[in-house]
Amino acid sequence: MVITVEMPVERDKHAWRAELVARRAVVSATEREHEALELAAAVGALGAREWVCAYVPVGGEPGSTAMLDALRAGGAQVMLPVTGPPGPLSWAEYTGAETLRRARYGLLEPAGAVLPPAAVGRAELILVPALAVDRRGVRLGRGAGYYDRTLAAARPDARLVAVVRDDELVDRLPEEPHDLRMGWALTPHHGLQRLGGDVAAE
Repeated sequence: MVITVEMPVERDKHAWRAELVARRAVVSATEREHEALELAAAVGALGAREWVCAYVPVGGEPGSTAMLDALRAGGAQVMLPVTGPPGPLSWAEYTGAETLRRARYGLLEPAGAVLPPAAVGRAELILVPALAVDRRGVRLGRGAGYYDRTLAAARPDARLVAVVRDDELVDRLPEEPHDLRMGWALTPHHGLQRLGGDVAAE
């Protein structure tokens, strides 16, 4: 089931970001906690057994470190991004919430050895933060371009999964030539959903 956010398609990315950030800001703590538990359960059911690239949700992002723990409990080794200057992300292995440290932009990162950007090529599954994703797989991020630069090095069969709230899976988002499409969306109440169907322009 796709829940459509009623916003005109012609709105640019800046307007979409402002609207979606505002929507996330009014989600209650109780709802966030419930969604985090649902996402952890959904991630645990994905069956990842090798390397997975993920991230620590911060601010209004859906999810929690419970997603990462569920992946590890299922047998996967989890890498998290390590931020630096604009460009492809470096990585470090996640070994538990107690090993995370504060980093730039308010993010949490592993305190262990840093792996080069090419390490993303190990991952069979890549969980990607997003403000929204559409049914074609077009993802809306925060605009820094880290993931657009990073995912070009992913292996061809890697599952690219945008993690969003249910109402952030929309019909159509603005798209630019450099945008890399996602293959799946993961939402709290509907789990993993395959993307790629085109939506006719109005």
